Amino acid sequence: MYELNKKLKNLLPYDPIQGEYKIRLDANESFISTDRERLCEAVSSVQLNRYPDPYAKRLISSYCDFYGIDTELVTSGNGSDELISILTACFLEKGDKILCFSPDFSMYSFYSSLYELNVITIDKEPDLTINIDKAIQKINQENIKAVIFSNPCNPTSLGVEKADVERLITSVNALVILDEAYMDFWDEEQSLIKDTAKYDNLIVLRTCSKALGMAGLRLGFAVSDKIITNKLRAAKSPYNVNSLTQSVAEYFLSDKREMKNRIEQCKNARNELFDLLNELQMPCFEKIYPSVTNFAFVKTTKAKEIFDYLLDNSIAVRYMGDYLRITAGSSEENKALYDALKAFKG
Repeated sequence: MYELNKKLKNLLPYDPIQGEYKIRLDANESFISTDRERLCEAVSSVQLNRYPDPYAKRLISSYCDFYGIDTELVTSGNGSDELISILTACFLEKGDKILCFSPDFSMYSFYSSLYELNVITIDKEPDLTINIDKAIQKINQENIKAVIFSNPCNPTSLGVEKADVERLITSVNALVILDEAYMDFWDEEQSLIKDTAKYDNLIVLRTCSKALGMAGLRLGFAVSDKIITNKLRAAKSPYNVNSLTQSVAEYFLSDKREMKNRIEQCKNARNELFDLLNELQMPCFEKIYPSVTNFAFVKTTKAKEIFDYLLDNSIAVRYMGDYLRITAGSSEENKALYDALKAFKG
């Protein structure tokens, strides 16, 4: 009788919120939708009977032009998830140690465990910040081969200053995988996306799912020096980014004004969300963390009650134990959330 191996026996599928809700503030997506006519124009020349460009040259060229980086340092993938999967599967070997932080994006430890890496976890400080000195010491003392973390962080909404990240990179021999999925909402001066050629142990991940409003395309990028880039391109599947995704993303990335406008709208929505949450002055809100992302991270004694109450009012947010993660929506969505919380009697 066939028997599943140990790592699969207790494996469960990723379980996002299911169902239809009028307002979705649970997945950190952009609230800005794409014009259907422009979408049709973007895919009008796609030949579905042909394989896509395996290196997504035109797409990467548009992406690099938007961010001002070298095309020879960029690899495209089906969202950051595929790239994280490839990195943990191919740049590390079974039993290698990889350092993660808690709390952080759950897929880091998920993929690492799936590929039989030894996941070492450091709890963040009581204020949810990363202690860089502690991380450096841990990596060097325990011969850790890689460290991966999000900056700005999902879910804490906090950022690590660029100088501290650079200190980490230059103080260890380990591979540093820096996930900058939310950097568009902070300050590009804090980003290391333009500095990867300086370091032989740095990979910066970016996504089009957040600020750029293309979550449905599943598109991410890895930026690294030429050696790592060449090996990452060799390790990925040949036609990993489909033709429709390449065509649509290239079309919209070429419209710099539109992309920058989307980012600014999301930043404004975040500021509006924070103003409304602070105005509520809810006694059960222990702390609303400052944010350099597109969401609010709230510590509350009544997280589950508020989560369930909002679902009953067709508003989905993310429940995370003693915390709620609330994505900034449109002005109408933010106001609907405010009105619902104001009426909460728990």
